[in-house]
Parts: sequence; structure tokens; C-alpha cells
Amino acid sequence: MVFDRHFAGTRRFIDGDGVSLNVLEAGTPDGPVVVLVHGFPDTHAVWLATIARLADDFRCLAYDVRGAGKSGVPTSQEGYRLSHLVNDLVAVVDAMSPNRPVHLVGHDWGSIQAWEAVLMAGSDPRLLGRISTYTSISGPSRGHFAAWARRSSRADWARRRDLARQLGHSWYLLAFQVPALPELALRRLLRDPQSARRFLGSGHAAPSVARDAVNGLGLYRANLRGGGPHRRSLRTDVPVQLIVPLRDPFLTPAVYDDLPRYVPQLTRHDIDAGHWVQHSHPDEIAQLVSDFVRAKR
Repeated sequence: MVFDRHFAGTRRFIDGDGVSLNVLEAGTPDGPVVVLVHGFPDTHAVWLATIARLADDFRCLAYDVRGAGKSGVPTSQEGYRLSHLVNDLVAVVDAMSPNRPVHLVGHDWGSIQAWEAVLMAGSDPRLLGRISTYTSISGPSRGHFAAWARRSSRADWARRRDLARQLGHSWYLLAFQVPALPELALRRLLRDPQSARRFLGSGHAAPSVARDAVNGLGLYRANLRGGGPHRRSLRTDVPVQLIVPLRDPFLTPAVYDDLPRYVPQLTRHDIDAGHWVQHSHPDEIAQLVSDFVRAKR
């Protein structure tokens, strides 16, 4: 039994796609199952404040993604491809909620990988009927982002301006492709949780943040160099709730403007907050997740 200052939960390790995954379970055993997936360079602990507010009514599952926290680390950069991340998510759902569909919540890279699963939910036998709703925070689908960028580059001046602004916010994507230097910089800048919080502008940082960030470079290098299969369809019939922090330093609100083209059941909420909105505004995030799940049950 693992006790947090907010609530009690249990922890177990399950077998993912070639790595061990550290999973936290908390909340009401018979409640709707909510699976929360964190991003870079976080661990499942970034969700604790949100889980504490959901735990009375929901069964909450949050796991350290591969390379982060107490989960296993892939032996090569190839191991960070989105296909492996989706396999990990499927493993968590199969092990922890084999007979009940889940409500996904993803942030940052957790949102990007969850989008992959959502876009496969209508065709992949492992995911058919397994995802009831999806709440996406600060992490567009790789395919949706690419489609938005293409359309914007060919559109009017306002759209091209939005694209240029977003590319300016995305400078680190190229910086992370440089060998060795990003590792050195991250180890120095994130050398302890206090330094990490100051540098990232986040109220949360795990003790393992420097190591997790260095490992997490594999996400950018494996998936942003043209890797991974092309997905034919960007459409999903899964109900999606989009939460957009308006002061996100990494993603501008415009990147989501085309999402209604692909998601018929889309609900959007803009929040005056920064990137780590689940930590800065846990009451609001928990309420939005709760209301959305209840409305779509």
C-alpha cells in the first residue's frame, strides 16, 4: 500500500511491450475507470492532485510510461516509437480493466500516444469498444498536427501567421535532435526537482526528473524523424474532450482549429493556464473530466 498525502492507493508492476510498467491504482473500485497518461518529463505523480479529486467517484489508474519513474527503460531508441507506447497502454488496460471500457486522459506526450490509440479504436481488435471517452490536454495527434501544418501553409495570411508562430514555439523539437548536447543541458538544468520546477515553470517535478528527461529524448528522436507508419484515417468516433491551456509555451491554441474536421463528437474548453494545467488547476481539470465522463456514459 502506497500512501500519498491526499489519498491511499496501491501500486503494482505489469508487463508492457518488453518493459515493466509501474501502475498506481486509487479511488472507488466500482467507479468508472479513468486512465491518466503523463508526458515529458513527468511521471504518474503529475496526476496525483487530479486523482485525489476524482478518487471518491472513479477508479483511477496512472502509470509511469516507459523510460520514466519506476517503469522500465527501452534498450534502444526504437523502443520509444508510438507503436510501443500504444502497446503499453493496451497492456495496462488489459491487466487493470479487462472487462470494462476506460476513459482516457492524456497530457503532453501522454496525450500524443493516447491519440494514437483513439485513432485505432475503430479498427484495432485490441481496442474495439475499450475506450469510452478521451480527454486530451496539450498534446495533438501527430497526424492532426501534420495535417494542420500542411493546410495552414497553403491557406491565407492569418493561417500562415499561426503556423509561423507555432513553429517558433516548437524550436526545441529540432534542438532535441542534436546528439549529446541536449543530454548535457537537461542533466544540468534539471539536476534536482527545485531546479527543474524553476526551469520548466511547473509546480511539479519528480526526483527522477533529470534521468526521465534524458530517457524521454527518445520520444522526440524516434517519432519526429519521419518514423512510424502513416495513418490513413485521422477520424475517430470516440467522444473527445479537448482542454487547451491558453498560456502553453509549447503549443498555440490554433493547432487545434481543424480538429472538428476529424472528431464529430468534440468538446473544447480553453483555460487561462500554462502547460502543466493538471497541477496548477487540479479542481478545474478534475471537474471537466468528471462532467465529461458522466455526460458520455
